[in-house]
Amino acid sequence: MLAVVRDLEVGAVPRGRRRALVAALVLALTLAGCTADDGQVEPTATTSTPLPSPSPTPTPVSAQVGAPAEVATVLPAATAQDAALEASRAVFVRAPVVVVAPVDDVAAQLTAASAAVALGAPVLLTAPAADAAPLLAELARLDTEAVLAVGAATLTPPGSVTVVPVPAGAGADVLRTTTGARFGAPTEVPTGQETATVRALAGPRPPVLVVPGSLPTPSPTPAPTRTARPSAAQSRTPTATPVAVLPSTRPPAAVTATVALTGVGVDPLAALATLRAAGVPVLDAPGGDPRATTPGVQAIAAAAPEHTIALGAAFGPADQLARRVAAASTGVLLGGGGQLVFPQVPGVPGKKYVALYGTPGSAALGVLGEQDVPATLARADATAAPYRTLTADVVVPAVEIIATIASAGPGDDGNYSTERPVEELRPLVEAAGAAGMAVVLDLQPGRTDFLTQAQRYADLLALPYVGLALDPEWRLAPDQVHLRQIGSVGIDEVNGVAAWLADFTAQRALPQKMLVLHQFAGRMIQDRPRLDTSHDELAIVIHVDGQGSQPGKAGTWNGLRTDAPPVHWGWKNFYDQDVPMLDPTQTYQVQPVPDLVTYQ
Repeated sequence: MLAVVRDLEVGAVPRGRRRALVAALVLALTLAGCTADDGQVEPTATTSTPLPSPSPTPTPVSAQVGAPAEVATVLPAATAQDAALEASRAVFVRAPVVVVAPVDDVAAQLTAASAAVALGAPVLLTAPAADAAPLLAELARLDTEAVLAVGAATLTPPGSVTVVPVPAGAGADVLRTTTGARFGAPTEVPTGQETATVRALAGPRPPVLVVPGSLPTPSPTPAPTRTARPSAAQSRTPTATPVAVLPSTRPPAAVTATVALTGVGVDPLAALATLRAAGVPVLDAPGGDPRATTPGVQAIAAAAPEHTIALGAAFGPADQLARRVAAASTGVLLGGGGQLVFPQVPGVPGKKYVALYGTPGSAALGVLGEQDVPATLARADATAAPYRTLTADVVVPAVEIIATIASAGPGDDGNYSTERPVEELRPLVEAAGAAGMAVVLDLQPGRTDFLTQAQRYADLLALPYVGLALDPEWRLAPDQVHLRQIGSVGIDEVNGVAAWLADFTAQRALPQKMLVLHQFAGRMIQDRPRLDTSHDELAIVIHVDGQGSQPGKAGTWNGLRTDAPPVHWGWKNFYDQDVPMLDPTQTYQVQPVPDLVTYQ
């Protein structure tokens, strides 16, 4: 700087102007800083301090979810608290944030459900007198960092876990401030609709669920009034009380290829909210059987699940549930709807069947063979029609086709039974199935056994609407001949056929099949009390097919029902042999009302 001033003094500039220039230059250099001997710029007193770097935005935490390892999982759900824990264990691997609510507060659980779906977090339940150890163990398993405590939820977690309170019935603004998540409009949930509403919750902006009467009533807008300007002291913003908030949270990607089922009266809100928070759709399976109704079958088929979670022990063993879901996943429906032969679910109509009996092309063996295929189907429907006005159940037309016919001679194979080729029966079988009718293949095996003959018709039994009938009257001992003796069968042979047919059905994921056992005398099915009725794939009918006077038929009916195993019951009307034949109204006056009525 001195060198610069010296140069100015040497120049030919008048003294007054020279002083002004020097002063200006000194001021400029003072403001800008000077260059030191080492070439560095020396900061001056007016140099500003650099601003600190902004804090990085925290990375949102997110839960880790996944499908259960098993194909089917049944959660016992003995209590709502148990169900909440079981649902969390089923689909959440890790959850940095967990929502808790009191077990006895519906309003709090609705708030918790909305928050859980928005955050992608499980919901657990607290109770004042309950052991907190299972809940705390679940928080530890989930590696939880923060808990959103709704309402009067009582919880003392480890010191490393932050507890953020929020009132039951909180609005969207409060929930957003507390959780950082976005919510839709508040929605009142009518009493009794809580389960259905929580089942339908979905992100990314779930509605804020509240109990009836919780929404504020809009007030009339008051007229504007002039107000005095506040003083400077009054206009100062008061210091806000800090509000505890959750860590920034991002919902996880939804669990895939998994569904949950309800329908046995066990519908805990917390467990349902947890499943929805993990993205698991919740479907209705009335009575605990996904095959029971057409909507249930269609929903399962549309979801095509690889894993199923059922809420309630009444769904039965997990392996049974897996087989039921596999059948429902095909989407195939039986005549009358659903995949059960005789659905017995509250609120779901039952089914009854009215059938023509005989074999195609032979009028001598029954009315089924008196006309061609189209006329047979029309006659079957007309025969069933009068019954529809007599019952609230769905009446399904049916055909019972004699596939193997008892013969007077031994035939080439020596078994006194003529086996009709599959391709001869197929036109009627497939036409009946296409018309929504049930089909039953009747076996009259002579001196061979029922299983051997049943397996001959595997191609037809693989059709979803085809069942099987065993006719012991025509099951001969090695030294017997038809019409000289009445045949009979041992219960082990019957149970063997039932086991084979059940396995056959399960392996092909087919709907339930009807298995008919014809009987008009006690000795025809030996040791009948040991009949195995446990196969979920079968609906077993004992068909009382005696003929003659109505008092005689009634006696046979009542006698065969004595000490009978738990089965469905069938009745046969003979056009020529009954004296007289009952009309539809009289037939349905038989008690119990027959589930299957056939005409021969």
